Amino acid sequence: MSQPTKAEFGRWRSFFWPVHNFELKKLLPMFFLFFFINFNYTILRDTKDALIVTAPGSGAEAIPFLKVWGVLPFAILFMIGYAKLSNVLSKTKLFYTTISAFIAFFAIFALILYPCKDALHPTVAADSLQAFLPKGLAGLVALFRNWTYALFYIMSELWGSVAISLLFWGFANDITRVSESKRFYAMFGLGANVAMLFSGPAIIYFSDIRSKLPAGVDAWGVSLNYMLSMVVVSGLIIMGIYWWINKNVLTDPRFYDSTEVKKGKKQKPKMSLKESFGYLARSKYIGCLAILVIGYGIAINLVEVTWKGQLKLQYPNPNEYSAFMGYFSTITGAATILMMLFVGGNVIRKFGWTKAALITPVVLLATGAGFFAFVIFREGLTGIIAMLGTTPLMLAVLFGTAQNIMSKSSKYSLFDPTKEMAYIPLDQESKVKGKAAIDVVGARLGKSGGSLVQQGLIVACGSLGAITPYVAAILFLIIFAWIGATKSLGKQFAVLNSEKEQGSATQDSPKTENLKPQEATT
Repeated sequence: MSQPTKAEFGRWRSFFWPVHNFELKKLLPMFFLFFFINFNYTILRDTKDALIVTAPGSGAEAIPFLKVWGVLPFAILFMIGYAKLSNVLSKTKLFYTTISAFIAFFAIFALILYPCKDALHPTVAADSLQAFLPKGLAGLVALFRNWTYALFYIMSELWGSVAISLLFWGFANDITRVSESKRFYAMFGLGANVAMLFSGPAIIYFSDIRSKLPAGVDAWGVSLNYMLSMVVVSGLIIMGIYWWINKNVLTDPRFYDSTEVKKGKKQKPKMSLKESFGYLARSKYIGCLAILVIGYGIAINLVEVTWKGQLKLQYPNPNEYSAFMGYFSTITGAATILMMLFVGGNVIRKFGWTKAALITPVVLLATGAGFFAFVIFREGLTGIIAMLGTTPLMLAVLFGTAQNIMSKSSKYSLFDPTKEMAYIPLDQESKVKGKAAIDVVGARLGKSGGSLVQQGLIVACGSLGAITPYVAAILFLIIFAWIGATKSLGKQFAVLNSEKEQGSATQDSPKTENLKPQEATT
């Protein structure tokens, strides 16, 4: 067998590791910044679900009510405050202020709100309210009954939108060129999913700690203390890495040219909040981006709530529920890493933005159809299920788990990188305020839109099981609209990106010439 040539080795190296050695100074800190942000996100996501779904008098039916009447209003308030602060604070101070607010809340929840839950939760008033209201509103009563848990859920949901979509990707879009994004963004995503290989086992370990505690001790409270302590420490590390990048990477002309940002700011003056919304509403480009984000939010929410309803029946204890979610996060992280190494960045580079962006809705369409078909028709498969040595409930849980793993891995490896690439050709005003409107409010509106649909169906039909066929039909309509918007945005992105690259070609060429020979050819 002949040995591979140097050129062939170079092609294989660029396939798996499309990064020059000198670029590690920029890549690795961003990798670890995303690592710790997603480490927190995974812990908070799994913990918030365990708190709400297994809380007294609550269940998965509470989630649609919580996302409509809790998460969406808080997201709107946050977006308004963030937009106003962006006009008075520098980007670095805005980053530190936002992260500090989240860290402070999670510390207060662990130290004060959860230990005092019995005194703070209005159990008697909630019982009276439940006796008065129809059964379909039990989820709304559950939020009132467990309001501190609901507040924790809201803040955990906002961490995903704010820390990941707004702060990290907003920062990455500001300091990354389009040519770098095609190679870097998939690698950034690897950092997020490697984090799940650490956060998942951590959740499992601290959720199983009850077997080591004496009788009478609140095992779930001990698990919460450990997990939220990790969240606080990780938040401090996030601010430290962000400080290091600003001090050491953004002062290096090979990676960042501050004059480009300053020129962008001069070309487009600051707009008021009302003017910004008017500008975004008139932009077809921003509108298509919003449909992508909202479409994903509605689609994943429609599937997840049905799955979590099955999961609550299988694992009613919060420690057991949390431990299962830890396994789920670990497997999701491993699957996503494989997707990123062999699919994500390579698909974007080889087939282009549009085809890469279409994969996620197609995966959701196929896996969602399979999951809902099993849930709806599983009673007719009783004999086959018995032969497999399991129960219909457990098999529904496993089907839903597989569906969520596939959809989330395609989301992290393809949907997120392509969505963030679409922001790069935009001007500064659209990036900052457009991103706040789309990623914070748009993402929450997507999930809240799905929750509003489920909420109305639950009130009308009485339970999650009864609404499953209707949810499946709505899911397919949403995904087809998402696919149409993706195709339209792909055409606009190609035009806008081409215009920006032509305008910056003369500015980029001197930077390449100034590189040391070994850096330019590494």
